[in-house]
Amino acid sequence: MFQTPYLSCDWTRDHLRGKLRLGSTPGNYYLEVEENEIVRPDLNRWAFDRRIKEMGEGFQFIDIILFAMIAAFLILRLRSVLGRHKEDGLPGQDPFAPDNPPGTGPDQRSQTPDDNIIQLPGQGDTSADPFGKPEDVTEEEADPIPETPLDAELNKIQSVSPDFDRQEFLVGARTAFEMIVQAFAEGDTELLDSLLSDEVYNNFLQAIRAREANNHTLENTLVRIVSADMIEAYMETSQAFITVKIVSEQVNITRDEAGEMVDGDVEQIAEITDIWTFCKDTKSRDPNWELVATRSLD
Repeated sequence: MFQTPYLSCDWTRDHLRGKLRLGSTPGNYYLEVEENEIVRPDLNRWAFDRRIKEMGEGFQFIDIILFAMIAAFLILRLRSVLGRHKEDGLPGQDPFAPDNPPGTGPDQRSQTPDDNIIQLPGQGDTSADPFGKPEDVTEEEADPIPETPLDAELNKIQSVSPDFDRQEFLVGARTAFEMIVQAFAEGDTELLDSLLSDEVYNNFLQAIRAREANNHTLENTLVRIVSADMIEAYMETSQAFITVKIVSEQVNITRDEAGEMVDGDVEQIAEITDIWTFCKDTKSRDPNWELVATRSLD
C-alpha cells in the first residue's frame, strides 16, 4: 500500500500526460498516476530525483533574493540614520539612546560637557583671590634675583669685551692651571713665559733655579680639579681682572740626584687650594688671558 502522497505534479512523456503523485514504501519510491497505473520503479526514481534537484535550485534562488532584501534594508537603515545627522549638523549620536528630557535639547547638552565636575570655590577665577598674582607676571618678575657685586663687575667686562663668556673663561682657566702646574714641575720656562706675567714668571723661575741648584727634581701628579669658581672681578682702565679659586688633588714628590725621596709621600693625595688672578687687556687683539697673581691657602 502507498503511504500518503507528499508530492504531486504534471508529467508528460511519449505524448502521454497525466497527474502524478509521488509516494514511497520501505526501500523504494513509486510514482502513481490518476488511472492508478503503476510505472516502473526505476522511472519513478529518475523522476523523483529530477524533481528534488529542481526544487533545490529553486530554494537557492529564493535564498539569494532573501539575503538581498535584508542587505537592502540594512543599507537604507544606515543611510537614514547617517543622513539625518549630517543634515541636522549634530555630532554622532547613539540612535538607541533615550530622547532628551523635556526642556533640554541637544544644543543644551553639548554646551555643558562637564556637568559631573564640581568647580571648587575660587578655582579658575583669579578675582576670587585678592592677593593672587596676575597671570601675566612671571616668577622672575615677581621676585627678581638681586645682582651680586661679582655679577655687576662681570657685566662691565662683557660690555667692553662682547666675546667674553663666563663658562668659556672657566674652562680656559682650568686648562691653564693644568699646563702651568705641569710646566713648573718639568722646568719648562718657555711655556711658563707665554702664560705668566713678568712678575709671576720671575717667582716661578727663582723656584725652578733653586731646585736645580740642589739637584732636586719635582714629580707632580694632578689627580683632578675638584672645583674652579670665580670669586672676584674688576676693571682698571682697559684691563680686566678675574680671580679664580681652584681646588685640586695632587701628589707632589721631591727627589735628590740619587733618586731618593726628600719631600712628599707617594701614598698621600693632598687637596690644595690656589687663588689665581688672570688679566686681559680688553683693547688688545690677543684673546689670551695671563696669570698675574698667585697665592695658596695651604
